[in-house]
Amino acid sequence: MSASDLTARVLQLNSRLRGGGTDSQCLALSQGLSDLGWTIEMAGPADAPLSGAGQNFAFHPLPRFRLFQILSLAGILRRTKPRILHAHHGDDYWTALLASRLVEPRPLVIFSRHLAKSPRSHLSKKYLFAQADAVIAVSSFVAEVLLRGHDDPASPVAERHHRSACVLSAKKLHLIHTGIDTTHFCPKGPAFTQQARQNLQLNPNQLVFGVVGGFDLPVGKGQRIFLKAAQSVMRHLPTARFLLAGSGNMEDLLRDDIRHLGLEDRAYLIGQQPDPLSLHHALDCLVHPQIATEAFPSVVLEAHACGRPVIGSELDGIPEAWGIGQLGRLVRAGDAAALARAMIAQSEIPSPTAEEQSHAHARVTAQASLSVQAQRTAALYRRLMSR
Repeated sequence: MSASDLTARVLQLNSRLRGGGTDSQCLALSQGLSDLGWTIEMAGPADAPLSGAGQNFAFHPLPRFRLFQILSLAGILRRTKPRILHAHHGDDYWTALLASRLVEPRPLVIFSRHLAKSPRSHLSKKYLFAQADAVIAVSSFVAEVLLRGHDDPASPVAERHHRSACVLSAKKLHLIHTGIDTTHFCPKGPAFTQQARQNLQLNPNQLVFGVVGGFDLPVGKGQRIFLKAAQSVMRHLPTARFLLAGSGNMEDLLRDDIRHLGLEDRAYLIGQQPDPLSLHHALDCLVHPQIATEAFPSVVLEAHACGRPVIGSELDGIPEAWGIGQLGRLVRAGDAAALARAMIAQSEIPSPTAEEQSHAHARVTAQASLSVQAQRTAALYRRLMSR
């Protein structure tokens, strides 16, 4: 067997499986690796929303209490003897490290870092990442935060003010973008788009901007900035409509904003949409006005893979994701006036041609598809095992 054919048993550790982006990525990566011939098993809670999906693989239930998790995981490692233990949530890093130290042979321990943040505890910043065999950063910006930290003291969002560097050898840090399913997210024809808009009661002559993402306090994905910009846009573009897709505890606040800004007949909260592909095709332009932290937004990749332009904040890992598809434009984060100007400017240029949509889809497929993510992760596994 050649080195490129080498596979082994991998235990994916995910103590949440609640349905967030990291959980979806963990499951998608696991399936991609399984398709490449790796033996994938998963350890996680038995009663979480995505536990059923995790049970598509050999599944090992974990207790909720952290000490019991460590001991239970150590028992799983003794029984299954995986070559690699791969942890995906910050909450699971110490669990993986400590459990791996209780068994022989010790598996290779890998962390995937999906957040553009530093750990809160000094102990984790100083020791945690240095003890792993490898750390996967989902974007160059995430890698920068880990190695050098990042300061943005002028930001209105407290978590952006100071992100400390962590003790970590650059040799252990590996950039592998999270991927999307580009066989699913792809440009569709006019009939599909027409039906997608009808499903949301949108007229063909309306210009539709939308934000897709949760809106939990304190700032969600920047939805309040989007609504402020919408107030200016509607004066210039009477046919413009503004959609907020997602859920969160800012709903009442956003409804108040819509009423106070005079957007009752223009802006709509449409809830969590069950068909993201249809949603992207219903939009003329995705807006991603994030003002908090952002590692590498999959929603930007999805929109570009569908051939839709994106107006995104020039912040953290957003330009890196946007730069793959390259449809739309970037704006200063938190500047509602600049966002409004960008939305108006976007309305004045033709929609992407079929050729431009195809090229954007091809770029996302080549750089940030699920298959590419799985292949790059498998290549990292092999390099680590060959040492």
